[in-house]
Amino acid sequence: MSKKLLLILALILFGSTQQLEAQRKSPAKNADILFERGQYFNAIERYKKAYKKTGSKKYEQERVRITFQLGECYRLTDNPRQAAAQYKRVVKTDFPLEKPEVYLHYADMLKRNEKYNEALEFYEMYRQAVPDDPRAELAAADIEHIQEWMEFPSKYEVTRLKVLNSKAADFGIAWTNNQYNEVIFSSTRDGGVHNEKDAITGQKFADFYTSRQDRQGVWDKPTLTDEEGGLNSQGSEGVPFFNKSFSTVYFTRCGNAKKRQSGCEIVKSSHAGGAFGEPDIVKIASIDSLDVIGHPTLSQDESVIYFAANRKGGFGGKDIWMAMKGDDGTFGRPFNLGDVINTQGDEMFPFLRNDSTLYFASDGHGGMGGLDIFVTTIDSLGNWGEPVNLRYPINSIGNDYGITFHPTEERGFFISNRDSRNGLDDDIYYFIEPPVLITINGAVKDPNTLQFVTGANVKISGSDGSSATTLSSENGGFQFTSSQLALGNVYVLTIDKPNYFTTTDTISTVGLEFSHDFQKEYELMMIPDEAVVLPEIQYELGKWDLQPQFEDSLQGLVELLQLNPNITVELGSHTDFRDTDARNDILSLKRAQSVCDYLVIRGIDPLRLTAKGYGERKPRTLNKDFTFNNYTFKAGTVLTEDFIVALNTKELQEYAHQLNRRTEFKVISKDYIPRDKISDDQNVAVSMNPNDNKVAFTQDEKTGLFKFKSIINAYTETICYDKDGEFSVSQKKVMQLLKDGHISKNDFVGDNIERIITAGAVMNRAVFKIKEMYIADRKVENIEVTVYNNQVEDWVIGFKDLKKFGNFEFNTNEKKLIFK
Repeated sequence: MSKKLLLILALILFGSTQQLEAQRKSPAKNADILFERGQYFNAIERYKKAYKKTGSKKYEQERVRITFQLGECYRLTDNPRQAAAQYKRVVKTDFPLEKPEVYLHYADMLKRNEKYNEALEFYEMYRQAVPDDPRAELAAADIEHIQEWMEFPSKYEVTRLKVLNSKAADFGIAWTNNQYNEVIFSSTRDGGVHNEKDAITGQKFADFYTSRQDRQGVWDKPTLTDEEGGLNSQGSEGVPFFNKSFSTVYFTRCGNAKKRQSGCEIVKSSHAGGAFGEPDIVKIASIDSLDVIGHPTLSQDESVIYFAANRKGGFGGKDIWMAMKGDDGTFGRPFNLGDVINTQGDEMFPFLRNDSTLYFASDGHGGMGGLDIFVTTIDSLGNWGEPVNLRYPINSIGNDYGITFHPTEERGFFISNRDSRNGLDDDIYYFIEPPVLITINGAVKDPNTLQFVTGANVKISGSDGSSATTLSSENGGFQFTSSQLALGNVYVLTIDKPNYFTTTDTISTVGLEFSHDFQKEYELMMIPDEAVVLPEIQYELGKWDLQPQFEDSLQGLVELLQLNPNITVELGSHTDFRDTDARNDILSLKRAQSVCDYLVIRGIDPLRLTAKGYGERKPRTLNKDFTFNNYTFKAGTVLTEDFIVALNTKELQEYAHQLNRRTEFKVISKDYIPRDKISDDQNVAVSMNPNDNKVAFTQDEKTGLFKFKSIINAYTETICYDKDGEFSVSQKKVMQLLKDGHISKNDFVGDNIERIITAGAVMNRAVFKIKEMYIADRKVENIEVTVYNNQVEDWVIGFKDLKKFGNFEFNTNEKKLIFK
């Protein structure tokens, strides 16, 4: 039991029904009588005096019993340090053979004093002595969790209400109106109805006090409640509970009878306009004036009452009971809530929320210290679920109890002596579940240049249908605020920018209990101009089928194509030097085709893929070091036939051949328009297709000039053919290329770039280089183009520059530009 109850006085008392068989001649007889009455504070001094009289050998056993009783008094007045000191002496004797619970109580006090290793030893001793009592096992298991609970607290924020608290005990708090700006609570502070001290706790009897909160949230100094009325008595009042309309308050009242044990009862008082009526006893069948019951909480219609009591038919200490109201307005015979909730320890201070959720304090379900607060819910069949510990910071190594909630908000009050020096200074704490604020702060970098990427488009799309978009700043940073994010969502974050591969991430806010700032750093890779070797794609000599063990390595390419639906790629395969050129050309084409087929099966549009076989014509240039059999192939090495033949061993030669047998992918265009439907009869383009060397053209009706499609720096453009012209571009088009990042200032020819490119235009007749240009299956690199300010067509090419792609003709019958 907790001294809190003691502080509550008889409130907390609920009296002990256990009878002690003290010898008539025992010097502790008077102390035992006080103990039986629950007057533990007064009993301490009597036991100390009695102990001094047990020096002779005939009192040896009685001396040990008195020491145990002192430990019990200190435990029940919530003084774990003094209690542990007494129990320590007792466990060294044979007394635990008669009362093994001393092991449990000693372990509990050690736990309260944060001596966890010693506590575990005595929990184990009690478990072996009383194997059917689960309390030791539960408490020992919780020791393993205490540090974790402290490091990872629950969602609530807790504040000690300094203005409401005093140096005495302050407990049992409730709101008094539907504005939730006034509270009533119990206190043993000076200034109450009378100055007499309670023999249970050594403090003054508890009275009700009231405090009001202003608009700024500041509580005023508490004043004695209903000072002219009868709410406070000569005994103790505590643990108020208001009905839904705040028209009635139920609370516990404990008498102050002289030289005999007093009972505790539940009373109720009308409440209107801030005034309280004369309290009446709440009648519950089989409960009389000498019973000790208290801590009422009721259903919303006040037809069911829950309370704490130590009654016959319980499970050991204080239990939680319930009773139902009859037609005559009184409550029927109480029912025990059962062993799911009640234990051999104490269960007290129930609080019913929304008729289905019950909060209560217990020292029998394990926990962090003395009384811990637990929660349980009732199902449709009337069965209570397994209680759940509210953990830190609601619970602590001290006594925590008396929780009360706002009816619709996750905030309220509870009582704790966590900061008390003597265990008697119970204080009121306020708790609230703060709003969970979610933010995302990220940065975007180019992994090749290690520079931040500016102007990247960052978008989040939530599973609830919400979306938001922003751009990365000059330092690559971006942010999404709590107003754009919500709990219980799964967000897909997408980052893209022209000439870069799109990247995505998934961020989940499901299950978050605390505010969280997702700190992210993403790499945005520029689409390379050169071909990229597909990792782990290797072939057996003379074969083209894709081996199963290498299929998974293509998953990255599948994802890349799915995330970047506007790019088309060439899959080019290469062989080693063995076999003839013709057979190697066919073999490499089949290898490229096998990769394309794999991609198509996984949903990639075949029109985005081109398979090309290079045979042995392009030996691999290594872009990094490769080591095999203690030999390092250095980056930059070209694996020509002469190089491979010169290697010292057959194993090295075979390894070099294997490096040459590869499949690469290269981005051809970046402006493909995805199709809604993909026909099954459409195939991947292959290099052996006779149409590869052709491209369709149209003829302008006014000028008669031919126009055809070309891929320039991976983007599709329309080219106008003028036999006598030069390769040129309009002012409007070149500015668009610069804006979209398809070309940069580094592509221009000349030293004075600032003069060539100004804020709004490019100098007339400026020349820049196109890195890569495709017409049909022909490609030219680093071709120069001239800017003309007065040019109407975006692009113009003449005979001289078009011939750089090979001999050609415009076949007017087929409407095709054909390269020969």
